[in-house]
Amino acid sequence: MFDYIVRRLLMTIPVVFGVITLTFFLIHFVPGDPVDVMMGEQASTIDKDALRKELGLDQPLLTQYKNYLINLSQLNLGKSFLNKRAVESEIAVRIPATVELAFAAVFLAMLIGIPLGVIAAINHYKLPDHFVSIFGLLGMSLPGFWTGPMMILIFSIYLDLLPVSGRGDFSYTILPAVCLGLSLSAILMRMTRASMLEVIKEDYIRTAVSKGVSKGMVYFKHALRNALMPVITIVGLQFGALLTGTVITETIFDWPGIGSLFFEAIQQRNYPVVQGCVLFISLTYVFVNLLTDLAYAAVNPKVRLS
Repeated sequence: MFDYIVRRLLMTIPVVFGVITLTFFLIHFVPGDPVDVMMGEQASTIDKDALRKELGLDQPLLTQYKNYLINLSQLNLGKSFLNKRAVESEIAVRIPATVELAFAAVFLAMLIGIPLGVIAAINHYKLPDHFVSIFGLLGMSLPGFWTGPMMILIFSIYLDLLPVSGRGDFSYTILPAVCLGLSLSAILMRMTRASMLEVIKEDYIRTAVSKGVSKGMVYFKHALRNALMPVITIVGLQFGALLTGTVITETIFDWPGIGSLFFEAIQQRNYPVVQGCVLFISLTYVFVNLLTDLAYAAVNPKVRLS
């Protein structure tokens, strides 16, 4: 097991390095000059050149890349171009909001998706199965950039039930969590349904039913427990995706998390913050995938011996 963990950790190194390199060059190739964004186009050329030199943007691109790698090796992500704060501090302030939203979305998705998946599997090819399948199709098809504004329009403007945006008490979390968790609940529903259909065909399920065990006990205690293994895997991977993919939802609802910070940094051509956000996102996703692989290896010896 130790050898497997070491191999997986070594495999993550080139992935993270590739993401860092690709992000650095892509953000520098994006049209627009951060100096123009900060000072405006009306500023004098002398002032712009002075600021560009202060920020190190006057150096060749490869020199900037080398300096960035040196600083990164010292766990220094640099400072924001705008407020001169350390990038790690900027990210640390935003992490709790993103984690809160991700946990709320995952909890909501599990609360909706898993029971609906079980109901659909038990009523295979019956009316409840068709309704649940339609819900799953809609949940996976509706994009967040459409769902979010529609929910704001209905529940915040027309009905005046929930806040439009920002972060506060629990009521502020409902709309962004629903928007983010809707597609995940559809994925969990379909996965639970497929997994349950496989499990309820097993001999031990038929034996339990033939012995007179109640269907509720059979389905929800015995079958669901064995059907949840792939579902838990999906939850783990999707949680990593939620932590790293909340840009649209956080921007729509003005949620002060990593996603909105990332979007703002791109608009402002704030290179250190963009690079720091991408590094955090990539490391989070790699770490979640690593934990999933290690969980598989712990459960199934064939994985770590392959």
